[in-house]
Amino acid sequence: MASRGVYFSFRQKGDKPIGKCTGQIAIHKTSLSGEVVTHGLRSLASTVLNEEGFNPDVIEAALAHRSRNAIRNIYNRTDYFEQRRMLMQWWGDYVDSAERGELLETKGDKGLRLIG
Repeated sequence: MASRGVYFSFRQKGDKPIGKCTGQIAIHKTSLSGEVVTHGLRSLASTVLNEEGFNPDVIEAALAHRSRNAIRNIYNRTDYFEQRRMLMQWWGDYVDSAERGELLETKGDKGLRLIG
């Protein structure tokens, strides 16, 4: 959230992913502490991205989810990297617009904007 002047830099060791509590720690360091949790933000992202018509498989890959179908997981080894990059760029633009309180031009019919 750029307007609040909050930026985080988390050091990673080698190719290891960030810790599973990193998101909550980042939220705890902001004025949003006690107001939101990481799963709520992930749920919001999933809802908006699905409403926008992004490929559900790409959304699930971006959220680091796997299919419950073990056989499908064996054969579908794509990481959807390029599609995830485009999805993340759209999401970043969406969040930036919401932060400015702008009415968002979306593919869907929701026209969402940040209130308050």
